[in-house]
Amino acid sequence: MADIISMGPDGSLRVPDEPVIPFIEGDGTGVDIWPAAKLVLDAAAKKCGKSVAWKEVLAGQKAFDETGDWLPDATVEAFRTHLIGIKGPLTTPIGGGFRSLNVALRQLLDLYVCLRPVRWFEGVPSPVKRPELVDMVIFRENTEDVYAGMEVEAGTPEAEKLRDYLIEQFGWKIREGSGIGIKPMSEFGSKRLVRAAVNYALSHGRESVTLVHKGNIQKFTEGAFMNWGYELVRDEFQGRAVGWDDCDGKPEGRLLVKDAIADITLQQVLTRPSEFDVIATPNLNGDYLSDALAAQVGGIGIAPGANINYVTGHGVFEATHGTAPKYAGLDKVNPGSVLLSGVLMYEHLGWFDAATSIVRALEATIADKIVTYDFARLMDGATEVKCSEFASAIVDRL
Repeated sequence: MADIISMGPDGSLRVPDEPVIPFIEGDGTGVDIWPAAKLVLDAAAKKCGKSVAWKEVLAGQKAFDETGDWLPDATVEAFRTHLIGIKGPLTTPIGGGFRSLNVALRQLLDLYVCLRPVRWFEGVPSPVKRPELVDMVIFRENTEDVYAGMEVEAGTPEAEKLRDYLIEQFGWKIREGSGIGIKPMSEFGSKRLVRAAVNYALSHGRESVTLVHKGNIQKFTEGAFMNWGYELVRDEFQGRAVGWDDCDGKPEGRLLVKDAIADITLQQVLTRPSEFDVIATPNLNGDYLSDALAAQVGGIGIAPGANINYVTGHGVFEATHGTAPKYAGLDKVNPGSVLLSGVLMYEHLGWFDAATSIVRALEATIADKIVTYDFARLMDGATEVKCSEFASAIVDRL
């Protein structure tokens, strides 16, 4: 019998055998990749004696066309009450119009962790020599930093008022005609992000957490993120985790917490990927790093993502790529990102057998060189198939 997911008194999710899970089909290629992903998710759940009662909710272009609202209150409320949901890509204009719907959902539900596991699946074409060395989990802070959206447009009265105030009160030299943004980063937001990353690393048997920041320049925001992270480790994880400086680089069986400058990290994940395990980082760094790492293992077309609040139990799992409207309705693109986000969702629900069966079937399909166009053009002897055919081929190998 279908029922909603709830939180138990111990802070863990209570998941029925047939949970009601809201989904957003997504704009652009969402019409192709969501049905393909759903086919595989349903087949894997059934194989393991489970099922999902999918509940469609609206956001993006489809919501605007039907309701006149890009993100209806009913959609936010559905994610709020059902705790767990999944979504395809949503339209976000560049340089004007409404702000990102993805960011809006994260802020409205306080989904403070953007979880981005990055690993290579055998057979996936990669631009690097040793993609198998990439096995990282990124914890990106999801509610603060420049993504808080606190900015004023150049040439507006608001911008001039803020500029005048900053010049008068702080003596800051800001050019006339500047757009101005505020970058808030709090101790609370930083510590709960690092706490989630450390807890994940400990529970998953990982060896290290790297705090990635730009604290050499932005000393009181990103530098504070690093300092608060080390402070949290000392205060809350004694005996289980230790900062690099507190152990002279020798953790002696404890989880090692270290830090790295953001720009150097983008180099070292290419040259020394095996030195990175779990990464905790502020919002903007995490955005750059997630997509750069995805390129090493096949691209964002198969990169999963989740937005989670580990305290309230809320989680929205999502395709990490854009809407690619020129491919919409062509049954052409790779459904891997939203499918693997569904795998991540199943793991979060404790449906590990179903999640593992999808990954194995996906790898077997790619090993047989049955792939969508994005991989086919990079592989010798591949059989190029449609989005829906790729999903069917995965189901055949479950």
